[in-house]
Amino acid sequence: MQRHKLERHKLDGLLWLRAGVLGANDGIVSVSSLILGVAAGHATHSNIILSGAAGLMAGAMSMAIGEYVSVHSQADGEAAALDQERTELAADPDGEHRELTEIYVRRGLELGLAKQVAEQLMAHDALAAHARDELGFSALSVARPIQAASASAASFVTGAAIPLLVAAFASSPYLIPLTVCTSLLCLIVLGALSAAVAGADMKIGALRMAAWSAVAMGVTAGVGSLIGSMA
Repeated sequence: MQRHKLERHKLDGLLWLRAGVLGANDGIVSVSSLILGVAAGHATHSNIILSGAAGLMAGAMSMAIGEYVSVHSQADGEAAALDQERTELAADPDGEHRELTEIYVRRGLELGLAKQVAEQLMAHDALAAHARDELGFSALSVARPIQAASASAASFVTGAAIPLLVAAFASSPYLIPLTVCTSLLCLIVLGALSAAVAGADMKIGALRMAAWSAVAMGVTAGVGSLIGSMA
């Protein structure tokens, strides 16, 4: 008899996709906006590059620390919930069995079948059954602070390096248009790619990301120009 493979859905990787897209998008938009704002304020080329490099490092550290603290808080909450569930299973296993049975009944199983499912799952791994079906934990949602922080910082640096390298090698007259065009092109590709992987409309994903990023860059450049004219 041929064994069926477990079907994997695109949703399985959406958490990591979201984190990677968010980090790369932030890197491109933040550093390109910073470069455009400083350049519009008539700063020297060396000061523009210094500002962009500082923005890259500051942004990467901010993303890493913010993600680490956020995910670590989630991990602490998950650990506390599991400890409480472990205590409840030891103190009142019959009550926990009834609780799991009620969950399966609400999901559509008949009472007799729900009791059997709860009994078999608890016999196999009671804590895992309650973690999954009562608390909503899964292998995909388990919090990993170090991994999340590293991924966020790496994706931010990858995105931020693009406008910074363009600005570093572009001559002053072409710095602003080249930074804008390159950044928007990368954002369009990034938006389309993320939409394709998620099974969404590529054109809408690309346009949405590019449009809002263009607004961010335009506002920052406008503020930089205004402050530069006043200095």
